[in-house]
Formats: sequence, structure tokens, C-alpha cells
Amino acid sequence: MNDNVKMIIREWVESIVIAVVLALIVRAFIIQAFKIPTGSMRPTLMENDRIFVNKFIYRFKEPQVGDVIVFRDPEDRKKDLVKRLIARGGDVVEISQSRIKLNGQVIDTPPISEFYYYNRGDVGKEGQEINVPKDSFYALGDNSASSKDSRYWGFVPRKNIIGKAIIIYWPPNRLKLIE
Repeated sequence: MNDNVKMIIREWVESIVIAVVLALIVRAFIIQAFKIPTGSMRPTLMENDRIFVNKFIYRFKEPQVGDVIVFRDPEDRKKDLVKRLIARGGDVVEISQSRIKLNGQVIDTPPISEFYYYNRGDVGKEGQEINVPKDSFYALGDNSASSKDSRYWGFVPRKNIIGKAIIIYWPPNRLKLIE
């Protein structure tokens, strides 16, 4: 091989290695893609939607009520879940007559106010005031009838949160920011 061919091959290999390293860094710390497997977040997220999750935002600010979050399942840490954050550590939450009460006040702002919430599970009974522990969150699926969420398994520890769902990128006809 002549020197020109060796130089071209070396440049290609270096470029590919740099691209792979950068992609791994981005995926590990900045943005990650996820595929929605179930209808627990309908109509916000549909089965087979593909979303991007901002993995660094919660290093700089706390998750907010209403955020759609991705986190490791408290019952099976090998699985990731997507749900809407309803309450944070120190809050008192109650599901009453299909509405969410947060610290004694009905949440009447979208998107939370747009959904019907069923009283199910051990941590979501009618009239039950739920005290969310420090460094934990209470998260529900927008499709309350088909969601296994905090009503069943309790709270999401802060350490389980992966990031905030920010955009649906696939299929193209569903391209939009996630609210």
C-alpha cells in the first residue's frame, strides 16, 4: 500500500472512532431515544411512538408537576417506564372523583386536568391522602384505565429518574413536543 492509501484509511478510521465515541457520550449523558411499548400514556404517547429524552435537564433543575418523565421501574430496574409526574417529595396527593388534588387543591390546568384518573391500587384509593416521601415522586399514566403506575407500586425514587421526555420524533405524522 502506498502512503496516500494508508493516510486515507487512517483518516476514515479516526473519523469513525470519534463519531462512535461522541455518539456514546451523547446517549449516556445528553439525549436518549426510547420506544413506547404500551398505551398507558394515550393519547399523549401512542404505542410504537419513538421519543427523545433529555437526560441532563434534571441535573440543573428539579422535575416539575406535569412533566412526562422516563424512569427505571421501581419493581424491575431492568425496565424503563414513561409516566406523568403528579406530585413531588413533600406533597400530599389524592385522587378524588377522577381528579387530582395536590396539597388540597384540585389541579385544574392542562394537561393533568384533561385526563380521567381512576381510584385503583393500594396507593390510589378514593379519599386516600398520599404523602410523597422526600426524594421521591408520584407518577401516573395519562391513560389511567390501562396504566400500572404509582397507584400500584408507590413512589419513584429520585435516583430512578432517567430524564424528561421532550419530543416525539417517529412516526413523522406525530412529530411534536411533548406536553
